[in-house]
Amino acid sequence: MAGAGISQLSPRWTVFLCLFTILYSLFTPGVAVKENDFKKCHQSGFCNRNRAYADNAIALGSSWQAPYKIPSELASFKDGQFQATILKTIDEQGNTVRLPLTVSFLKSGTARVTVDEQKRQEKDIELRHNSVARKERYDEAEKWTIVGGLDVDTNAQVSHESKTGIKIKYGPNLGFEADINYEPYSIEFKRDGTPHIKLNDRGLINLEHWRPKIEKPAPEKKEGEEAQEEKQEETPEVTPSEDESTWWEESFGGNTDSKPRGPESVALDITFLGYEHVYGVPEHAGPLSLKETRGGEGNYAEPYRLYNSDVFEYILDSPMTLYGAIPLMQAQRKDSTVGVFWLNGAETWIDVTKAKESKNPLALGIGAKTNTHTHWISEAGLMDVFVFLGPTPRDITKSYAELTGTTALPQEFSIGYHQCRWNYVSDDDVKEVDRKMDRYKIPYDVIWLDIEYTDDRKYFTWDGDMFKDPISMGKQLDAHGRKLVTIIDPHIKNIGGYQVSDDLKSKGLAVKNKDNNDFDGWCWPGSSHWLDAFNPAAIKWWSSLFKYDTFKGTMENTFIWNDMNEPSVFNGPEVTMPKDNMHYGNWEHRDVHNINGMTFHNATYEALLSRKKGELRRPFILTRSFFAGSQRLGAMWTGDNQASWEHLGASIPMILAQGISGFPFAGADVGGFFGNPESELQSRWYQAGAFYPFFRGHAHIDARRREPFLLPEPYRTIATSALRLRYSLLPAWYTAFYHANQDGSPIIRPLYWTHPSQEGGFGIDDQFFVGTTGLLVKPVVEKSKTSADIYIPDDEFYYDYFSYKKLPTARGKHLTVEAPIETIPVLMRGGHIFPRRDTPRRSSQLMKFDDYTLVIAVGKNGKAEGELYVDDGDSFDYEKGQYIHRRFKLDGSTFSSTDAEDRDTKSLKEGEWLKRMRGVSVDKIVVVGAPSSWSSKKEVQIESEGKKFSVPLQYYKTDDGKTAFAIVKRVGVRIGADWTADFA
Repeated sequence: MAGAGISQLSPRWTVFLCLFTILYSLFTPGVAVKENDFKKCHQSGFCNRNRAYADNAIALGSSWQAPYKIPSELASFKDGQFQATILKTIDEQGNTVRLPLTVSFLKSGTARVTVDEQKRQEKDIELRHNSVARKERYDEAEKWTIVGGLDVDTNAQVSHESKTGIKIKYGPNLGFEADINYEPYSIEFKRDGTPHIKLNDRGLINLEHWRPKIEKPAPEKKEGEEAQEEKQEETPEVTPSEDESTWWEESFGGNTDSKPRGPESVALDITFLGYEHVYGVPEHAGPLSLKETRGGEGNYAEPYRLYNSDVFEYILDSPMTLYGAIPLMQAQRKDSTVGVFWLNGAETWIDVTKAKESKNPLALGIGAKTNTHTHWISEAGLMDVFVFLGPTPRDITKSYAELTGTTALPQEFSIGYHQCRWNYVSDDDVKEVDRKMDRYKIPYDVIWLDIEYTDDRKYFTWDGDMFKDPISMGKQLDAHGRKLVTIIDPHIKNIGGYQVSDDLKSKGLAVKNKDNNDFDGWCWPGSSHWLDAFNPAAIKWWSSLFKYDTFKGTMENTFIWNDMNEPSVFNGPEVTMPKDNMHYGNWEHRDVHNINGMTFHNATYEALLSRKKGELRRPFILTRSFFAGSQRLGAMWTGDNQASWEHLGASIPMILAQGISGFPFAGADVGGFFGNPESELQSRWYQAGAFYPFFRGHAHIDARRREPFLLPEPYRTIATSALRLRYSLLPAWYTAFYHANQDGSPIIRPLYWTHPSQEGGFGIDDQFFVGTTGLLVKPVVEKSKTSADIYIPDDEFYYDYFSYKKLPTARGKHLTVEAPIETIPVLMRGGHIFPRRDTPRRSSQLMKFDDYTLVIAVGKNGKAEGELYVDDGDSFDYEKGQYIHRRFKLDGSTFSSTDAEDRDTKSLKEGEWLKRMRGVSVDKIVVVGAPSSWSSKKEVQIESEGKKFSVPLQYYKTDDGKTAFAIVKRVGVRIGADWTADFA
C-alpha cells in the first residue's frame, strides 16, 4: 500500500490537484517522491550543528582538541567493566558537565561503550512548556532490542594503566584490547595487537548537555538589516557551538517542534582503520558497499539517514531515509571483518568518508592504506555503541544475533509465493484468482487483502457488500492448502460507535500529543488515533482483538500484514508523528521513533501466538517499518517500489543489506508496486523474486491486474517455471531459514560474506549464494539482456543448475553465461548437497509429506556436504525435539546420511508430525560431476535400519558440454533414518 494520498480532500480540491498533477507530470521525470517533504541535513537542526562542529574541528587540524577528558581519579576497572566520568568543558571559564562512562567487556567478545549525562540521570533539569516528558535520556532501547549476550567477562584484565589511560585485554584468549585514552577521551580497539576501530579518532564527539534557555532580547533592527540578516543566515559567521537557532524549537512542513528539553543530540566519530568497504545501516536504496557522503564524483552529498518514514515512490541510489532502521555497520578488508552497532532509537544521520593514510610511504612493502571515517549523529538518547572485532563476517553476524536475537523460524507457507494487490475487491474476486492459479497450474500459498476489505477502513471489520462471506472464502483457500493475509495498520479510525476506537480512547491506550491528549492525525481512515504499543496494557488489549471469535471472518489460515507503522501520518511533519508526542512512560516520540514500528509489529506477534484457548502457533506478520530486533517477529519488504528495470536491480543490494544486518526475511514487491511492468520485466522479476527470501507479487490500486496467469505466452510459462523452481527448492530454503534462526546468518549471502579473502568480490552486490546450498544466483535485471557475467570467487568446480554443464571458471574472473529470457543464471558450486521436492503441487501445504530428491554437486576433491532441516512448519514443537535434521556427505564413492546433531533419535518420543514423516523417503539422488569410475555401475548398495538392498543407477557420460552425472532412482530410505549408499 502506498503512502500519503489525497483521498481526504474536498471534491473541488481533488479535481484541481488531479489536473495539476497531470500537467506537472508532462514536464517532470517519472520519479514521484516528494523530496521536499523530507529533511536534508541542513534542515535538521542537530544534524546541521554536528556537521558544522565536525567541519570546524577538521579545519583546525592538529590544533583541535575535543573538550572531553577523563580524570584518572574518576576511573576504575572491576569485574569486566571500566567505569569513569568524562568531563566536558563547556565554556572558557573551565566549567564542566559530568558524563558517566561505562565500558563493558562481554563474554561474547563484544565491547559495549555507554555514555550518559549525570544531570539528566538525576532528573536535575527543568522542562519547558510544562512538559510531562521524562527528564532522563532515553535508556529503554535495550528493553526492546537486546535479548541476550550482556554477560560480562570477568576474565578481562588490565594490561597497562597510567595517569593518561588504561589498556584492557579481553575476548577469546585475551586477543582483543581496548586502549582507553583519558585526554582527549578516545578508545582504540585492537585484535592481536593491530588497531581496527577507534572511537573519537578525529575528536568529533559531541554530547549536547542540558542547559536552561536564557531569553535574550531581540536587538532593534535598522532599515535594510532584514535583508542583510537573511544573507548572513545563508553563511553563518557564528561558531557551531553558538548557533542556537534550532536549540529550543524547530519548524518544518508547517509543524513546530516544541523541544521541551532543548538540544540533546549525541555524536561520535568512529574510524575503521585500514578498511575501505563498509556495509549495513539499512534501509536505503543504494549499493551494498556504502558510498562516501561528503560530496565528490560518484559520492553522496548527504549523510545516510535513519528516520523511519513513509516515502512515496522512493528514489534510487540515495542515502535518503526509508521505512526501517538498523544501525549496524560492518567493515571488510581481506581476511578481516569488524563492526559497530549504534543502539539509539532516535533520528540518526551517518556520514561516511574515506582517506588514504601512509605513515611511512618509503617503507618497503607498505603502501597507503584506506581508513573509513564514520560520523554518527542522533537527536537524543544515550551514546551506546557495541564494538565487534570479528574476525570473520560470520563472527559479526553471530555476535550481533546474540544481542538482538535471530530470525524466527517461519511458518513454512510463508516462504512460498504470496499473491497481493491493492485491492482484491470481493470474496468472489479472491475465489476466482484462486481458481485461475489452479487452472494455469501456478503454485502459490497466500492471497492478500489490502485496506479495501474493511468497512470504511475500520480495522477488524469487513465490507459487508463486497466481503459478504469471508468464512466461505477462507474455507476454499484452506481446501487448497492456502492462506489469507489481511492488513491491520496502527491508525484507528476516530469515529463514534466503532468499538475498537471507543475502547482505545476509554482505556487510554493511544499515543498522546504534547498536551497529553489523544493524538489525532490523518491516515487512510481520515481522522485517526494511534495505538501506543510501548504500553503493556495496549499489547494485552490489542491481542484480544485478534481472537477468532472477536475478529469475525478470520480462521486458522488467516495471518496479518502491518503497514504504515513508521508511523505514517499524512498531515504530520515528514509524513509522521510530531516528535513531541508522548508515549507510555512519558517518553517523547523523538526518543523512540525508529523503535515505534517494531513495537507495533511485536504487539501483533503477541496477538497471533494464540487466538483461541489451547492454541500456540508461529505467527506470520509482514512489517514495513523495523528496527534492530524486528527479525524475531516476522518478515519485511522494501516498500513502495516502481515497475522499472532500475528498481528490479536495486532490490538485490537492498535485500542483501537486510540479510547482513540481521533481518534476512526480506523481499521486494515483484513487478513493482507503482506502474505497469512490461511482460519481459515482469517475467525477469519473477525469476529474481524466486530467490528473494520473502517472495510476493504486489501492485497499486491504479495498476493493471497482473496476476501471473494474465501474462501472454511465452511469459506466463516463464513466470510459472520460476515459481515452480522456488517450490522445488523449498526444502533448501527452509534449511537456510533454520540456519538464520540458529546463528543469524543471511539467507541470501553476498560474496564478501561467503568469501572474505577475495577482495574482488567486496563491491559486488548483484549476485549471491543461497544459504549453504552452494547455489550461486545472478538475476538478469536489464532489458533485452540475454547473458550474465558472473564473478567466480574461488577455484571450486561450478556447474550450470539446469544443464549440468561444468563451466570454465577461474578464481577472481568473470564467467559469461547465456541467459535468454526463459533462463535464470543459477550455478551449483562443487562440494555441496541440497534437498529438493520435485513433484509439482499447488501449494507448500500439499507438499509437506512428499518424498525428497538430493542433488550432489561433486567438488574438486571428490567430496560434498549438505543438510536438510524440516519440522511441522507451524507449531513450536521443534523446541521439544520434533524435527528432522540430517547431514549428508559424499566422500569418494560413499554417501551417508546421519543426524546433524548426533542425537539418539530412536529415544525420541514421536509426535503426530514425526510419525507421519516416517512415510516420507528419499526418492532420488542426482550426482552432478559423477566420477568416470561409476560409468559401468548399474546399481548402488543401500544400507539402512539393519537392511541392505540394491537400487538402480543410471550413469550419463559427458556429452554435448554436460559433465557426467548419475541418477539413483527409487532409493526408498526414510528421510529421518541413518543410511549409507555405496557407489564403489
